[in-house]
Amino acid sequence: MDVTDSVAASRQRVIGFADVVRIPLRRWRIVLAVAGAVTLAVLGYLLFFPATFRATTVVVLRPVVTDPFTLPSSGADRAINMTAENGIALGNDVIDTTARILNQDSEAIREALSTEVPTGGQVLRFQYAGDSEDSAITGANTAAETYLRVREDIYKQQRAALILSYDNTIKSVTSQRLAAQKDLPSRQSSSDTASPRTQATLDQVSALNDQIAQLANARAKVASADLSPGSITAAARSPIPSSHDAGAIYLLGAVLGGLLLGMVTAHAREALDRRVRSIEQAADLVGLPALGVVRAAGRHHDDAAAADARYVSLAVLKWIDRHPDRALVVLSSRNDEGRTVVTGNLAVALAEAGQDVTLAGPPESQEELKRVLFAAQKRTPPRPRTLAPGGSAGLNGSPAADRLGRNTGGSGAGRLSAPSTRLAPTQMRVSSNDPEATLIMETSVRQAPSPAPAPVNSAADLDSRLMVVLIGGGVVRLCTLGEEPDSGVVVIDAPPSDTDERGVRAAQSGVAVLVVARDRTRNAELTRLVDRLRSAGAQTVGFVLTGGRSA
Repeated sequence: MDVTDSVAASRQRVIGFADVVRIPLRRWRIVLAVAGAVTLAVLGYLLFFPATFRATTVVVLRPVVTDPFTLPSSGADRAINMTAENGIALGNDVIDTTARILNQDSEAIREALSTEVPTGGQVLRFQYAGDSEDSAITGANTAAETYLRVREDIYKQQRAALILSYDNTIKSVTSQRLAAQKDLPSRQSSSDTASPRTQATLDQVSALNDQIAQLANARAKVASADLSPGSITAAARSPIPSSHDAGAIYLLGAVLGGLLLGMVTAHAREALDRRVRSIEQAADLVGLPALGVVRAAGRHHDDAAAADARYVSLAVLKWIDRHPDRALVVLSSRNDEGRTVVTGNLAVALAEAGQDVTLAGPPESQEELKRVLFAAQKRTPPRPRTLAPGGSAGLNGSPAADRLGRNTGGSGAGRLSAPSTRLAPTQMRVSSNDPEATLIMETSVRQAPSPAPAPVNSAADLDSRLMVVLIGGGVVRLCTLGEEPDSGVVVIDAPPSDTDERGVRAAQSGVAVLVVARDRTRNAELTRLVDRLRSAGAQTVGFVLTGGRSA
């Protein structure tokens, strides 16, 4: 393979818009498999996994104020740090207390409990997931109540510490006032003017009394403050949603999601699986012209495949005229690329053009070749032929019939000897001792019976594997691979080259026609087959693109 072929083989085909739809349709098994797997997974989840019930309790928080009936100062309604409150709600105190109340493990409570804090608000939502409706409702309400109690206990501890501080301060100021009062004279007349020292002591005592009054007033406000951190505004109650409520929607989503994932998988498989997708791509890989496209043969497409093979035979006939007595070897990498149908229809098309064709194939493809030949004989009945005496003059004087007479003449089961016998279209079988040694000819004798054929000495007088089929104005002889003649028009259905080298060996003395199956032949396999032919020195006349399905 030269540099140009190497570059062509490594070039990645561009996927167009039409391939976006064509690829999933062609790889529909992958799409359905992925969609089915996703759907079965969701269905198994709905059937085998218990439903999870999720209850929600809403708690509204408020700041702690000394007088709830007065308007708060600016910003007092946003004085709560919701991040801190969320941390307290999921803290160890709330989790452990809730676990003791519900008689459950703390880790299970931590996994089941979650909180939500709406942006810009003072609302705390407690969500609890349980395996039953009652357990979920109980868990959410218990967690919310536990949080309020824990938060209130924290406020109480803070208030107790603040009151203790006020008490200590009042006690200290009272001691200072008593000490100052001791410095005052025990008796003083109202008419006497107080000395400056006495007046200063009186002012000090008065200031201490005012300070004690202020501290007492502040202590009283702290002691009378409402320490409730908030209240439950929406307790969890039945009914509550579960994970299985929207089962139908889940299944629908699984089907749609599975189809989408399957399409993605199909495109990924397409990118990794480099196969021949078009006749242009095959021409780049092979480096030879295309002889034609043969549609996939099937239950309703046999006639279409035969018609396509006739157009391929037009290109092959030119080569046969220029290179007589060289076998035409039809090759493919594998056995599922439609090679046998192409070979049989090509031999039929050459016979319909008046050629005497020898069709050789391995034993495993004999039945398929017979089916193609019999279908072609029904489609194109043999023309009336004249059998000369001894079979030497041929049928109707045609070269094909003359070669038929030479191949079937002499002693043996295949010999037909009748003076000037006219044959009309009906069927006659001349058999030997071997039940497979059958000459199939659409003929009928219209004149007096001819002399009986010579006695059969042995089955070796005629090849027991030879079968002759008259199609139109030509003849097709079907034989086993390796028993084909060295001259004449020979078409060989070669075995797959990946497992058998006889096809490449036959192509060394003949010429090869490659069969490439659309969407089935891999680039590497086709490149390997071309390399083998070039290494063996075999000539390749071109390739035929099939529909990509096994016949």
